[in-house]
Parts: sequence; structure tokens; C-alpha cells
Amino acid sequence: MKLRSRAWVLTVVLWVGMSVPVDSATPANPKVVHVLNRLSLGMRPGDIQKVEAMGIDRYIQQQLSPESMPETPALTKQLAQLNTLSMSPVALAQQFRPVGQGQVKQAQQKPNQQFARTTMQQAVEARLLRATESDRQLQESMVDFWFNHFNVFSGKGLTRVWVGAYEQKAIRPNTMGRFRDLLEATARHPAMLFYLDNWQNTDPKSPGARGRFQGLNENYARELLELHTLGVDGGYTQQDVIALAKILTGWGFRRTVQPVAQATDNDNGFYFDAKRHDFSDKVFLGRTIKGSGIAEVEQAFDILAKHPATARRISYKLAQYFVADQPPKALVDKMAQRFTATDGNIREVLSTLFRSAEFMDSKHYNAKFKTPYQYVVSAYRATGSEVSSPVVVQNVLQQLGMPLFGCQTPDGYKNTQAAWLNPDGMTRRLSFATTFSKLPSQSVNAVQLAQTVGDRFSTQTQQAIASSPPQLRTAIILGSPEFMRR
Repeated sequence: MKLRSRAWVLTVVLWVGMSVPVDSATPANPKVVHVLNRLSLGMRPGDIQKVEAMGIDRYIQQQLSPESMPETPALTKQLAQLNTLSMSPVALAQQFRPVGQGQVKQAQQKPNQQFARTTMQQAVEARLLRATESDRQLQESMVDFWFNHFNVFSGKGLTRVWVGAYEQKAIRPNTMGRFRDLLEATARHPAMLFYLDNWQNTDPKSPGARGRFQGLNENYARELLELHTLGVDGGYTQQDVIALAKILTGWGFRRTVQPVAQATDNDNGFYFDAKRHDFSDKVFLGRTIKGSGIAEVEQAFDILAKHPATARRISYKLAQYFVADQPPKALVDKMAQRFTATDGNIREVLSTLFRSAEFMDSKHYNAKFKTPYQYVVSAYRATGSEVSSPVVVQNVLQQLGMPLFGCQTPDGYKNTQAAWLNPDGMTRRLSFATTFSKLPSQSVNAVQLAQTVGDRFSTQTQQAIASSPPQLRTAIILGSPEFMRR
């Protein structure tokens, strides 16, 4: 839509440069606003007052222990209605394409497509419901973080029906546990195995090498090193990629429940096919791993999870997500040391981050630019609005360049300003703010909204709000530079 009003011209002009926020009549505690902006996906009405009453330290501790906060009955009931969330990967695959058919018959195409749409819609709805309604906001932020770190793309084949189960079973239970457990949970899930092709990874000389299982596939091994653990500068070589690919041969899935003797995670669908495995000895990152089958992967994961480069990479990415696009080296070092000392305990690393002087340094207040996902979710939270149509929200995210589960590349969506701050993106956000503020379900007034988000706007923003018609003021706030940041 065209943004012609004088109020929107003023809003766009604000992006030329941000002024130092000025105090309002009742300014919120800037530390409270900062903590809420970073740990949560956006402030809801009453959040500032709640944290001021309980104290920042207690709030952080509570968020670090999401299991201590029961979900509301309303949210629990809504999630329970999403029946595909409780389905196993095997059950999802069997319903999507019945086992035993080489080709899906024409009559099966329509039900397959409908089932795929349903599972995808329910995955989107579940994420949005939790993001906007759950009190476990740090966990929701960590789901956002880890899903991008271990990204899978819903547009690729069977991944479309597995993506919700992947988040539900592999990501969510491990957001604040041991990194080693999270690494293995994602590695064993069919969504990851299919997305990065490891299910086809086969020793070309093995008895099981036939059909589509004819050769070594390095895709997953390479991303496991470059993106999931060590990082591109982590000190590995192409020979390490090849060695890891050989270690991962036979590591795949089945669409049917297999007997325990066949080395499977039963209804999870994971399956290790020894007939396709390379049983030779391998040298991986300077360590010799004896050919022994599935145990080789466990040894490789142990090496990767304990590697100093992994500690640094995970710490850097967490600090970038929660503190600054270019996080302080001293903070990253402290987090990496804690990662190593606690055997990759994510909760302990986060605790070190949130209680650091660097995190609370005022120069980082409101300095992180929201991703489209964070921006849209924060608009719903700030106005107290319910996600009545997840499909509409997904369409908005699509227009903003960040549909849920829609990143095609394995590196996931970026969370830096450089990735999202551009003229087209700003125009689309302002259009969303205008449309969203007019929705019948969105009835909050500008005064309430300003109080919810801390009422700490620059002089320019305050002038833009004051000079605008009352019906535009909510949109001005949602489109302001301050609301675009966290």
C-alpha cells in the first residue's frame, strides 16, 4: 500500500538517525525494558510492572527454568487441538504417503497435499501461539535461535510433514539442556536426515550400495562441521569432511516401525543400516576412530561437542542474538569458558550471558534490530492481540521475507541488522503496522501501547505521534524506530 500521510512521512524520516530517548512523565526502568526486550519476543501489557515487582534477577532465573512455569489452560487447550503435533515422524510419513506404493496414485495426490498443508499449518499455529501467549518467553526465543542454527526447510519433500515434529521433538526439549544432546536429537531426526540427504549416504563398496544408495554424500557432514559445530574457521579440512561423511554412512531413517534389533529409534523413524556403513578406520580431527558401526557417530559427536571451536562458535552466536551484532570478545570468551567447564550446559552459558556486565551495558539497549518474526510477534504481544489466523500471519512473514520454516539454506535466517534493514523491508513493515492497527481484534489505544513498551521514545517519534490523528497513533508507534528494535 502507498504511505502518503504526513504522519508516515515523519516516521520514515526517523530512520535517518535515532535520537537519544527522552524521559516521559513516567519512564519505565530502562534495565527492565532491556531485559524484557532481549529475553522475550516482546512485552505484553503488564510485563514491565510484573518484572519491576519481582526483580530482574528473579525474572531471569524464572525464564532459565521454563519447566517451573506451567502453561495457561487456554494455551494448553489450543495446542491440544493440533492433532498432528503429537504424531510421530513414522506416523506422519505413513499418512503422507502410504508404504508399499512405488508411486502415489492420482487419487492419493489430493489427500496427500491436504495432509501436508494441515501439518504445516498446525506447526505454524503452534509456534505462533506459544510465541505470543506463553510465559516461557526465553524458551520461545531459544526455539527461534536453535531452529535457525539447526535449520531444515519445509519445502523439501517429506520435510514438509516432519518440520513440526522436528521442532516439537528435537528442538524444544533441548533448548536449555546439554548441547551434545541437542546435536544428537537433530542428527537423528528424519527431517534433518532428509533435508541434508544423509539418509542416502552410503559406502559405495558396501553390500547395501544399490539404487539411490550408491555413494558417499557429504552434505550433512559438511554442514555439521561448518554450521552446527566448529564453524568455517574451526580448523577442519576437506579430509575431515570426508571422514565424517564415512562415519555417517548408513545413518538414516525408515518410514515404518522397525524391530529393536535393527538399531532404530522405533516410531521416531531413525534407522542405522549397517549394510550401507563404511567399517574402515577413520582419522577425524586428528583422532583415530575404529570402524565399529553406529558407535563411530557417537564418538564423532563427543569430539565435536567438546571441541573449543564449538564452544566459541555457539557462544558467539548466542551473544550475537542476545547482545549485539558484533558481540564483545570478552563476553564470548567468558561464555565459551563456561560452555567448556559445564560440558556444554546451555542454561549455564545463558546464565553467564545474562548476568554479565556486557549484557547490561546501556550501550546495548535497544540496539538489536528485530527480525521480521520478532517484529510481527512483538506487535501481537504489545497490543495483547490473539493470533486468530495463523495463515494470515504466515503470509505477512512471507511478505517480510521470513516465513516460518521457510529458509531454504541450511544456515537459517540471520538475526542481524544488515540482513533486514533496507528500504523495501521498512516499507513492508510500515504497511503491516498500518493494516494491523486497524484490525477489529486490535483495540489497544496509543497511550496503553506506549506504556506497554516502556514509553521511551525519541523526541522525533514523540512529535510524530503527537502531530498525527488519534486513529494513526498506534500505527506510528508500531512503525517507529524504537519499536523496530529490541
